[in-house]
Amino acid sequence: MKDKKQRLAVYLLLAIILWARPSATLAGSLEEQTLRLAAELRCPVCQNLSVADSPSEMATQMREVIHEKLKNGESPDQIRNYFVSRYGEWILLSPTRRGFNWLAWLLPFVALLGGGGIIVLTVRHSIRRGRKSNAEQLRPPDPRYTSRLDAELKEWER
Repeated sequence: MKDKKQRLAVYLLLAIILWARPSATLAGSLEEQTLRLAAELRCPVCQNLSVADSPSEMATQMREVIHEKLKNGESPDQIRNYFVSRYGEWILLSPTRRGFNWLAWLLPFVALLGGGGIIVLTVRHSIRRGRKSNAEQLRPPDPRYTSRLDAELKEWER
C-alpha cells in the first residue's frame, strides 16, 4: 500500500513537472515558430479563435509582427510579453502559471482527484453495504416467526 502511494506521488510529480515546463523553447522553422506562438495568443477580433486560426486582418497583422520579431531574434517569451503589455493577460489563451492563475491550472486536477476519491469511496461503501445485507440475509430466521408462519400456512391450506 505504501509503495502504491509513493509510486502515485512520483507519477503526479512527474506529470506536474512535464506539464509546468516552460514552453520557451520553440524549435522548427520560422514559420512553424510563428504559428506555434500565434496559437498561444487570442485573436482580439474573433475572441474564440487563436491568432493562428483566425482569418481576421488583425490576426494576420499579429502573425506578421510575431514573424518579424522572431526574425529579429526576439525570444518567444519576449514576444508574449510584448502582446501582454499591449493587450493584457487576456491575450494569452492559457493563463500564466504564477500567482492566482495556478488555481486555474491545478483546479481541474484537484477536481479529478476529488471526483475519483468520491467514486472510490462510493464503490467501497456500496460493496460494504452489499456484504452486510448478504450477511443479514443468511442469518437464521427467528424461531418465533418461523413457527407462527408454519401455523398460518397450515391454516391457510385447509
